[in-house]
Amino acid sequence: MSQIFNFLFEQYSSYAVFDIILEITGVCFGFASVWYSKQNNILVFPTGLISTSIFVYLLFKWQLIGDTMINAYYFIMSLYGWYVWTRKVNDINVTPISRTTKSEQLTGVVIFLITLVLVYKVYQFFGMWTHWVAYIDTLTTALFFVGMWLMAKRKIENWYFWIVADIISVPLYFYKGLTFSSIQYFGFTILAIFGFLAWKKNLNNSTQTV
Repeated sequence: MSQIFNFLFEQYSSYAVFDIILEITGVCFGFASVWYSKQNNILVFPTGLISTSIFVYLLFKWQLIGDTMINAYYFIMSLYGWYVWTRKVNDINVTPISRTTKSEQLTGVVIFLITLVLVYKVYQFFGMWTHWVAYIDTLTTALFFVGMWLMAKRKIENWYFWIVADIISVPLYFYKGLTFSSIQYFGFTILAIFGFLAWKKNLNNSTQTV
């Protein structure tokens, strides 16, 4: 049992206790945010803002540039998403769950490609384009950027991007020495699958009602 514990958490022996507590706190609020997203609840954004604020600080401190960019982007998009989700489309209803239009799909592709180039340039600037982790970081950052944009617009396709990126992030964060974050992304993967099913049910019910 001790060998398993050491395998999972030995890297934390060199971390400050305060940073470990912060990471666990960020993970808890991250779980809460994804849970509220699954429930189609506006609390997805305030909980997400707390989580991303913590991780921006920690990841920048640990020089994980790609991950810092992801969380900084999450913070900005959470503010935008909070506005979109509460905006009324008429006198009664707020922005509903919907599918992407052709123009939104094209915008998603553009965001994905621009993010790939941007993250590549950032890693080059910091002299960090020297390891396979940077390649994976670039891919997951692009996936997360599109996923967050779609979630902010309340598009059901956001879950596709979350699921793929979360699956990739589980072993990636463990390799980076962030076991709690790795466990978080494993949980995110499960919640994202159920979130997609819940949103799909909501969308089908809305379609039938119309």
